[in-house]
This record gives sequence, C-alpha cells and structure tokens, in this order.
Amino acid sequence: MARWDGRTWTILDTAQYNEVTGAVSGIGQATFATGQDRASAILRVFVDGHWDVYRLPKATHTQDHTFTTEWPRIREIESERWLMNTCGMFYELPAMQYAGKVWGVRPVCSHLRIIGDFCSWNGLLVMAGDQTTPIGDSNPFVGQPQANLWLGKSDDLWQWGKPRGWGGPWFRTPVQAEVPSDPFLMTGFEHKCVHFSHDHPGLVTFVIEVDFHGDGEWHVARQVTAGAHGSVTYCFEPGFSAHWVRFRASQSCTASAQLHYT
Repeated sequence: MARWDGRTWTILDTAQYNEVTGAVSGIGQATFATGQDRASAILRVFVDGHWDVYRLPKATHTQDHTFTTEWPRIREIESERWLMNTCGMFYELPAMQYAGKVWGVRPVCSHLRIIGDFCSWNGLLVMAGDQTTPIGDSNPFVGQPQANLWLGKSDDLWQWGKPRGWGGPWFRTPVQAEVPSDPFLMTGFEHKCVHFSHDHPGLVTFVIEVDFHGDGEWHVARQVTAGAHGSVTYCFEPGFSAHWVRFRASQSCTASAQLHYT
C-alpha cells in the first residue's frame, strides 16, 4: 500500500491490500483500506490527515493466498449502513467518524462463501457468488461452475455463521519493549482467549490493555508473564468485552500475540 502526494510515492505497508474505498454517499470523511498478513486481517482508516491501523480476526485461512484480490469488499448496502467482507467475515462499519476515531465496528457473521461483490438493489442485498469451478476440468468434484446471484435482506446475514475467528497484532513479530501493538477488535465475540509466546532468554511480562468505548482511552486489564523462550495463555472471563484490545511486552523480542474468539 502506497500514498501519492502529487510528486512521489511513499510506501505505507508491504502487506497485501485488496480494497480502498471512501465516503461514496458523501457521509463521513474517512477512507478505508482492507488487507491482511500472517497475523490478522487489517483495516486502515485515513481520517483527519493520517492513517490509523486496526486489526481484525480472520474467520478462514482459505483466502490467505494472494489472488483473493477481488473478494474483500466495502459497500454501502443501506442508507448510512456500510458492510465489509474480509477473510471470511462480514463486519458493520460506521459511516461517520467522531474525534478522528472509528466507532462501532462489529462482526455480523462468519462464512465460507466466495463473494465477488455485493450491492443493494430494489431494497434487496445482492451478492455475486462463485462457490466452485472446474478450472479447466482440473477439479473432478465439480460438474459445472457454481456461479450465480444471491438475493436477500441484509438482516439475513445475522442468521449465517456465528462470529468466530482468530488472529492478533503479532505473529513472530519483532517487538520493542513497552511499545503498544496495533488495536485488535474485541467486541461482538462471545468467548475470548489470547496466547503469547516470545524468544527472549529471560522473563517477559505481557500487558493487556483494553479500550472500552472505542475512543482511544486505554486501561490495563491484566498482566501475564512467560518464562524464558516461553509462552502463556490467558482466557478472559465470560461476559468480559471491550471494543479494542492491545498489548505491550516488557522486553524487546520476537513475539506472538494471537487471540481465539468463539
């Protein structure tokens, strides 16, 4: 992902990005970009002159390959109601931004469909699907391509798969001591567990911080310690939630922080 200032290109991130969209209806000022890397799905938001990075769970690894460029999408499906499809999960996105922050991101459902694009039409939600294909007769389990349109209501999506996923801000990532990670979405999932690991020769304490309101105000929720070259797991209490979660490590090291939501 790169930015053009009228004279030169500046690379912002080397991860895979698939979709960039703005306020197509004239509501809100943000530009959204969706991507992914080994750690998680990525949501970048350009508002008030700068990019903020948020991370989201993946609901499938079947879309990790680099030719999924046509599947992640952000569309306005109803008045002031935006829908994002990325890494096997639908999310609601807010049309408006307040105080330079994105409030109200939440998961709708998980799925295993291949949805090329979607839109609203005559009050209906229309999805283009390409569920399977013979690919030059190389797939013996498919007699003919299964590509067609799905028509329904946006509320139907809440009856699809329960929001479940995994991911985090770090996946064998070089981490600087006491530098916070990117925020990772926490709201909208029932059960939550986080796994930490590191390669430091001594003890490493991981600080779990949460943003309850989504406005950038962070609070320490828990601290857990892993032994040398070790790992540690923490399961959040049933019913506990916040909008975003992030982490800090007490030592510079290569670390992983991966959450599992069910």
